[in-house]
Amino acid sequence: QVQLVESGGGLVQAGGSLRLSCAASGRTFSSYIMGWFRQAPGKEREFVAAISRSGGTTYYADSVKGRFTISRDNAKPTVYLQMTSLKSEDTAVYYCAAAATWGVSVVKRSSEYSYWGQGTQVTVSS
Repeated sequence: QVQLVESGGGLVQAGGSLRLSCAASGRTFSSYIMGWFRQAPGKEREFVAAISRSGGTTYYADSVKGRFTISRDNAKPTVYLQMTSLKSEDTAVYYCAAAATWGVSVVKRSSEYSYWGQGTQVTVSS
């Protein structure tokens, strides 16, 4: 089992940057695929990015590719989401999550993730 706590959200102007962190408890962090999702008001939760157990492979939603970078430090254990060139449409609550199964289609499905953080609000003003 793993517990996840996000931090780093806040208010930023369009074009700015933020780095989200997700600290994990437990000694099995390195055995999980980690993902970031987001949910805007009135919308469904959507996939943002995922990273393999070693950190060697990453996947991104088309909407954030080239602007966001997911990374992890298994020694800490923490997963990060560096967000740059932020747009108003990036405004949402951002969640980190842990999954046991790796695969291109699998990691994009929220139902594949067993553990979730409480979320952190990101607001981008235009």
